[in-house]
Amino acid sequence: MDRHGNAVVHTNWGEWLPAVLAMPGLRGLLGADWERYRRTADPVVRHRFAVSRLTLKFTAAAALRADPAGLDLAYRLGGRPYLRGLGQIDVSLTHTDDLVAVGLSRNGRIGVDAEPTGRAMDFELLHGHVCTPAERAALESLPPAARSARMLRLWTLKEAYTKALGQGLRLGFTEFGFGPDSDGLLAPDGREATRGEWAFATHGVLGRYLISVACHDCGLEPSTDTAAHTMLDGGFMGAVTELLGEG
Repeated sequence: MDRHGNAVVHTNWGEWLPAVLAMPGLRGLLGADWERYRRTADPVVRHRFAVSRLTLKFTAAAALRADPAGLDLAYRLGGRPYLRGLGQIDVSLTHTDDLVAVGLSRNGRIGVDAEPTGRAMDFELLHGHVCTPAERAALESLPPAARSARMLRLWTLKEAYTKALGQGLRLGFTEFGFGPDSDGLLAPDGREATRGEWAFATHGVLGRYLISVACHDCGLEPSTDTAAHTMLDGGFMGAVTELLGEG
């Protein structure tokens, strides 16, 4: 993150399970998410939820050189996570099966999405909802297995991009596209749609998952000091100081 301004971390949620089950300070670490964790009846869903939030907090704490229990994870309308009072750091979270992945960026927006590499993508069923005309034309010439794999890549890239924008599935996937051999953002007719402010990448991890990342560079000089005490919003710190003075 110090070198590129962003980072993606992934883990297997089962590796965190013993820590979640035995962690005495779990309630404090989950913060406002504790009630959702406590109300979730299915133990698998409950523990996966806890692991995903702890992964995000511990990853952010490592980047910020802060105490994870001191980070306040909140959610915008639509469910996009953010660290309250730390607007200079953008975060994104994804999980599928036993994979959990977290993206952090100090350059601008970031979105991450993951899917199992074995997930079959039915071209005939999905192309009208997922593909631009240019993407459909490129995919139609491929054999079924290659077409499914290419569509899975497109799906994760589009999910990552819309997550970075904070739109999720509300932004139609047919309104933007990606080339077969490049990760640049394209218009529906296949023309370039950006001037380099967005970067995209797709990686295979753990031998069975695909992670796609969308990173926006807002063009501002990023802070090289990501310690939490230097990045807290002034208004937030002022409110905290005022509350402490009243106590």
